Amino acid sequence: MSEWHLARGFRYAGIVSGLRSEPDRRDIAVIVSDSPATAAGVFTQNRVCAAPVHVSKARLPRADARAIVVCSGNANACTGEQGMADARRMTELVARELGCKPEQVLVASTGVIGRPLPMPILEAGIPKATREVAAGHDALSHTAAAILTTDTGIKIATRETNGFTITGFAKGAAMIGPNMATMLGFVLTDAAVSETDLQHTVKAACDRSFNCISVEGHTSTNDTVFLLANGSGPQLAGPELAAFQDAVTSVCVELARKIAIDAEGAEHLITIEVDGCRTDADARTIAKAIAESALVKTAVFGADPNWGRVVSAAGYSGVIFEEKDLSMWMGDMLLYKSGTPVPFDAKSASAYLKHNREVHFKLRFALGNGRCTFHTCDLTPEYIRLNADYTT
Repeated sequence: MSEWHLARGFRYAGIVSGLRSEPDRRDIAVIVSDSPATAAGVFTQNRVCAAPVHVSKARLPRADARAIVVCSGNANACTGEQGMADARRMTELVARELGCKPEQVLVASTGVIGRPLPMPILEAGIPKATREVAAGHDALSHTAAAILTTDTGIKIATRETNGFTITGFAKGAAMIGPNMATMLGFVLTDAAVSETDLQHTVKAACDRSFNCISVEGHTSTNDTVFLLANGSGPQLAGPELAAFQDAVTSVCVELARKIAIDAEGAEHLITIEVDGCRTDADARTIAKAIAESALVKTAVFGADPNWGRVVSAAGYSGVIFEEKDLSMWMGDMLLYKSGTPVPFDAKSASAYLKHNREVHFKLRFALGNGRCTFHTCDLTPEYIRLNADYTT
């Protein structure tokens, strides 16, 4: 906790309101910027979007955001016009406490789809949370806990460089698929950044982080990442802006890895590195096909060095290449070179998968300079158990 860097001018609260059935489970989060903040966001590409996605998307980008309100346990998705009204009401409750306009408040939700929000609980809980916002590590920790669903722990990543600070936290453990994942991400900075630059930054950062993870390939209804810059620190331009973009991306990549390694029931974090493609998009397409292969994921779980599953997934990805264009490594072991299998010690390869929490596949093509690094996890019986009775 001591290494967390807190962006200046932000306060946090995460409270227990009774929205969740579990006792003492934090379930409402409020983030407040002490001064109007430039805000940008990236959202799910699922055509079925939750009410808070519609509401927040319509309010971004903007230069005067004051707060974000989040509830966990209920997605407020597929809830019709009542869901839209409830999402707007969540922002009104915060705005009333802060003395700002509802449009200056953003909203996000996560949890079970298709259930109306229990608004009497939120009517009491949101004002309480807003009144309790505070600066400091404990407040941030409580807020990061209040957004979780099946996560096993909070996910926080921060950076401090060039006079500005970035504080990021996220949730996500399943229904994780690129474009984005059933995940929420909140990235806050005290730098001063224009709306245009901030929107470019958050989109570029998500493309290299949250859009490069997958658990089972399921794109959710609620995916949201907000980036707020309140200008308490330096105005960024030129080289300073480039450094800021790199730092935001670094925070998002760290959070994305934490989501992938915390996937429901997962025992392995699988990193797939693809390079030498014609374009970055081709590399990402190949990596995504491998990451979402149930056969690859179960092979890793079973410590089976069946590298043919990885190569064949690349082959059906839709990217055009010849077998001779491809070489593949598992860890440091070269298994396939320019379209030809390489003899290897199967016991050592199996031990690599069995005894390492993090495993690495590298595919190198001879086609160009396109590359992508992608993260996924193994597929375990525990994942099936958790998702087979999620609502029952």
